[in-house]
Amino acid sequence: MSGLLEIVIGNRNYSSWSLRGWLAIKHTGLLFTEIFIPLNQPETKAQIAANSKSGLVPVLKVDGHEVWDSLAIIETLNDLAPDAGLWPDDFSTRARARSVSAEMHSGFYPLRRDMPMDLRSTHTGIGHTEGALKNAARISELWTDCRDAYGAGGDYLFGAWSAADMMYAPVVGRFRTFGIPVDAKVQKYLDAVWAHPDMREWVQSAVDEPYTIDIFG
Repeated sequence: MSGLLEIVIGNRNYSSWSLRGWLAIKHTGLLFTEIFIPLNQPETKAQIAANSKSGLVPVLKVDGHEVWDSLAIIETLNDLAPDAGLWPDDFSTRARARSVSAEMHSGFYPLRRDMPMDLRSTHTGIGHTEGALKNAARISELWTDCRDAYGAGGDYLFGAWSAADMMYAPVVGRFRTFGIPVDAKVQKYLDAVWAHPDMREWVQSAVDEPYTIDIFG
């Protein structure tokens, strides 16, 4: 590999999967270029087709070879930067981190549907459907269990900032945007993720974006 890395992302304010992939590549410290495609624009479909065979973002390009899907991107970046700490070093801890990440990857559809990511807005009380709140309760349980069992070394799910936190970072945004009630322990975790420098950089860019999408349309 010659080391040419590119990541194709959508709107920072709305594209939750783009956020996950971007946080991962940012964390590795590897040099990369960014291809930004505004979503829901007349030219969006053509621009994505030119950069993504899957028709979706994010896409990681490694010397021109496409890796799509945020979890696959994280695993590829872990191969490229094994010392970056994307996953915990300990086998059993790493297995748990991958399990909770995979649960996020494949689940929680009601919450994702009813409370779409909108980092720069406040929609307190909206989208509090039975299914979404059931998902939120399960997520809060996961966060609490991880913090209790593995979080002694830092402020995040497994102590140090890891891919598991990156997978849940958009959900942290949803909890804040939609005003999901949480206890003090979960609130502390929400605050820690929101304050992470990479997350702050992404959110500020989301605030600065000129694009608006009707997420409830």
